[in-house]
Amino acid sequence: MKAPILALLLACSPLLAVADTASEQQHIQQLMRHSFERPDAPLDVSPITVEGDHAVAGWLQGNRGGRALLRKGPHGWRVVLCAGDSLLKPATLHSAGLSEADATQLSQAVRDAEAGQPEERVKQFALFQGVVKVDKDAGHGNH
Repeated sequence: MKAPILALLLACSPLLAVADTASEQQHIQQLMRHSFERPDAPLDVSPITVEGDHAVAGWLQGNRGGRALLRKGPHGWRVVLCAGDSLLKPATLHSAGLSEADATQLSQAVRDAEAGQPEERVKQFALFQGVVKVDKDAGHGNH
């Protein structure tokens, strides 16, 4: 009797991982909208790439765009920094606290996720100039 239950759990585990990632993406989207959206400037957050306790979210707001690096801590997700194309570089992710291996993995996952996006959308992510560290209570009024 134990073997069929174990087999069922093993068969469902990839589905649980997908559901968990979708839930994390939803939390990140809600956090970013709550933090940065204004009535006159809706925030479009996608794609969101989650790898462990870190994520990169592409965002568009009006004619602006960029990427946000997020970290999951004991109180949930928080935005660590905003940038443009530099968040595609493992070196930037590593300097933000990821291990070299995790930085390389997240960088590739973000590139893969963005490969399925319209070209114009990805070009808008590159519009954010520089790297801006963000406090958990800060908005992105710096750009």
